[in-house]
This record gives sequence, C-alpha cells and structure tokens, in this order.
Amino acid sequence: MSEAESGAGRPAPEALAAPGPQPAGPSRAGQRYAAGIYGTIITGAILATSGPRRDAITLTVSIIFTLMVYWLAEQYSELIGEHLSGGRLPGWRQIGRGLARTWPMVTASLFPLLALELASAIGASQQRSALAGLNVAVITLVVYGWLAGRAAALRRGQQLLIALVTALIGVAMIALKVLVLTHLH
Repeated sequence: MSEAESGAGRPAPEALAAPGPQPAGPSRAGQRYAAGIYGTIITGAILATSGPRRDAITLTVSIIFTLMVYWLAEQYSELIGEHLSGGRLPGWRQIGRGLARTWPMVTASLFPLLALELASAIGASQQRSALAGLNVAVITLVVYGWLAGRAAALRRGQQLLIALVTALIGVAMIALKVLVLTHLH
C-alpha cells in the first residue's frame, strides 16, 4: 500500500480545521454552562444555609454580591494562572472575553432569585421563600447539566447522567436546608 493510500504523511483532520493556534480546553459554550452550574450551586448553597431572619431582598442582594465576588475572583485566578506563567500580562480584550464567557456564574441566579422574591411577595415565610428559590435552583442545575452534556456532544444517556449528577447536588442542598431548618435555627 502506498503512502497516499494509507493516509500517512497527511495532516490529521483537526490540523486542517483552522490556521493558527487552536484553543485548548473546554469550548466556550462548555465554559458558560460550567460557570452557570457553579453560580447556581453558590446560589443554592446560600439559599440552603440562609437563616430565618434574612428577608428576601437582603438575601437576593447578598447572593448577587457574593456571586460577583466569586466571578471576579475566579476570573482573576484564571488570568493569573494562564498568563503570568508565560511572563506576560493579559490584554484588556482577553480580560473582557474571559469575564463575558463566565458571566453566567452571576446570571444563573436569576430564576432562583425570582422564585425567592415571588414567594416572598405572595406571603410565604422567609424560610419557605428560600426553599422555593432552592427548588428552582435544582431545576436550573438540571437544565445546565443537560445543556453542558449537549454542548459536549455527549450521547443522550451521558447527557442524562450529567443532568442527574447535577440534580443530586441540588438534592444535597435541599437536604442541607432541611438540616438547617430543623437543627441549627
């Protein structure tokens, strides 16, 4: 068999994809979904451990500020890890792209916080309002898990597994909330 027939000497298909350096690591969509999962977990953890004396607005504001601090700290540590080892500082464009790509860490709290505020507005107790937000956080986790699996081109069974694992994280947060409600407050 000749070299041309065997494919030897030809570049690999991924080498033909695009000229220039190829991005390493997860896809942009994957990074957004990962940031969304992380933000939802932080939101749920705060909702799960919130005390009975925190009204919905105070809790919402504290969650948003906490997420923004985590978001900025995570991006700062990423930039330090990626760029300083090469002896150079990142440019403003790189910083902006990184911040935009991981902004779902903050926006993932939208639906859980809307549920928290809506439950409070219709007269639910502070604990029940937090539990409503936490339930929506679990649903949000499942959706992000499913979408992350889809973005990674996983088969349906694998997507389901990812969604179930993220749901289990949510169930653990609900269990934590029940523990906090019954034993710590």
